[in-house]
Amino acid sequence: MSKLIVMLTSGKGTWGEVSKLIGQENWEHVYIITTDFGKEKFTCEKPHTFIIINSFGTVEEIKTKLIESLKNKISLDVGVNFISGTGKEHMALLSSLLELGVGIRLIISGEKEFKEI
Repeated sequence: MSKLIVMLTSGKGTWGEVSKLIGQENWEHVYIITTDFGKEKFTCEKPHTFIIINSFGTVEEIKTKLIESLKNKISLDVGVNFISGTGKEHMALLSSLLELGVGIRLIISGEKEFKEI
């Protein structure tokens, strides 16, 4: 798997999990879905793109932003992690990936390497 998409918004302790997951593989590219605050505070040494969302927006607004940001950048299948964020944000991401027609693999960090669940 070469590309990873992670949600990085809210949830106590979830940023550490996301950081660990990113570090456990030599990802071709990491797409970090976050807010302005997340972009300002989160650091990533892997090749990455921040996709800034308005977490107060509707599911439809977030979905539209994600489709616009990911279209023609991902194909086949990607690793996806939902450990951080809200149900609304997760619904928007899942819906956008389905609409883009990509396969997804749900990925979590393990003790030494990532795991597919």
